[in-house]
Amino acid sequence: MSNLTEKELMAVQEILSEEELLIKKFQMLAEHSSDPAVKAQMTEIAGKHQGHFNSIYSQLN
Repeated sequence: MSNLTEKELMAVQEILSEEELLIKKFQMLAEHSSDPAVKAQMTEIAGKHQGHFNSIYSQLN
């Protein structure tokens, strides 16, 4: 992702922020769940968003 315009970079930063927020939300939901199945599902979803974040972030290097 070389030579991004300022507008494109801001959009990527916004996407990263949204993914980070989703990670935190699903981790929090997993931590507060007493149902093991729900906890596992929330943890899995948080992991998927962490993967999205990592993939997008790696493109910036």
